[in-house]
Amino acid sequence: MIKVYTQATQGHRWLQRYQGYPPVLACILGFTATGLIPGISAAGATPEDRKYTAIADAEFLVNGVTPQPQYPLPPLSVGASPVFISRAVVEAFNLPVYLFNAGLPQPPAVPAIDLAGVPANCLSTGNALPLKKVQQLLEQGLQWGHKLAEVAGEGYLIIGECVVGGTTTALAVLTGLGMAAAGKVNSSHLNCNHTQKWKIVQAGLRRAGGMGRRGDTGTRGRGDDEIDEIGRWGDEEFSGNFFNFSDPMQLVAAVGDPMQIVAAGMAIAASGSCGVLLAGGTQMLAVYALAQALALPSSGILQKYSLNWQPAQVVVGTTRWVAEDPTGDTVGLAEEISDVALMATLLNMATSRYPQLQAYEQGYVKEGVAAGGCAIAASLYQGWDSVRLLQAIEALVYRAC
Repeated sequence: MIKVYTQATQGHRWLQRYQGYPPVLACILGFTATGLIPGISAAGATPEDRKYTAIADAEFLVNGVTPQPQYPLPPLSVGASPVFISRAVVEAFNLPVYLFNAGLPQPPAVPAIDLAGVPANCLSTGNALPLKKVQQLLEQGLQWGHKLAEVAGEGYLIIGECVVGGTTTALAVLTGLGMAAAGKVNSSHLNCNHTQKWKIVQAGLRRAGGMGRRGDTGTRGRGDDEIDEIGRWGDEEFSGNFFNFSDPMQLVAAVGDPMQIVAAGMAIAASGSCGVLLAGGTQMLAVYALAQALALPSSGILQKYSLNWQPAQVVVGTTRWVAEDPTGDTVGLAEEISDVALMATLLNMATSRYPQLQAYEQGYVKEGVAAGGCAIAASLYQGWDSVRLLQAIEALVYRAC
């Protein structure tokens, strides 16, 4: 029920190493005002709904179905929240869950570890987060990575997230790291809104002073009819070649979100003594790339904190709906980053009796709240197949209706 798409040898070795071991789940909650831009995300039917998506998902992840949740799951235009997948696995195997508030407008209604972060400004400002706060969040991620690795023991740590608008901040960070990511990212929409994302990223990088043109014709992603044959996005020429930010933390401060730096620090620290499954698609590929950049000798992070970064211990795990999304290029993005094993659950909900679950097979929602990583864990830990997992998810949906 698991397919490895890139770095096959490394990915299968990781799966063999952790087969039969229970994971620990860390879910990092964050917020960016980017998520309030009309049409930027389908993780909430309206911008007002999206203000509460992360805290509602967190409450459901921990409590499951309750008669009167403080923050009910927000309505989606189509489909159901991916937290139904995550919660089904957490509930079935009694997985330990650690929630982290990396920067939310209001705290969740369930216990969460407060990292003293702040919500991010819209990335288009080029001034998303205070640099000092990014540095503090990195240190928190490193500290908790060490702690959770001890909890995981011989097992592995799943690092998930909930940040509405996070695929757009991911595009910004990947681009700022010098990668040709435009046209390759995913979204919760049926068809990825590449043009809208790209214009926002261009604005943010220009205002931050981190974007340059070098005259090449660039690369072309898939899935957006507004990209013409010579590499233009709407009215903007896409060169795909940018001046790198010399400091990855300055990049996050300019155009990132608070989850990214925490997750990267957590992955770096935990990888020294346990396996790490970055649970997500575009957003976790950006976290992996950020961790790579932080681990470079030029950043001085490994030396300063005496870290033992082991990238072979870290994989990215998502859903088939993300990995095979025809309106993005997740595999191409992973190959652009290089050296990262990308894998996905082959969970199929085409036969579900619930239309909101069948919607995943049409291309809606796709991923979130560590759904893909939890589905992978169900297969790794107890050998669950797609039919068994779908039964557990449907049982949860039935109780919620």
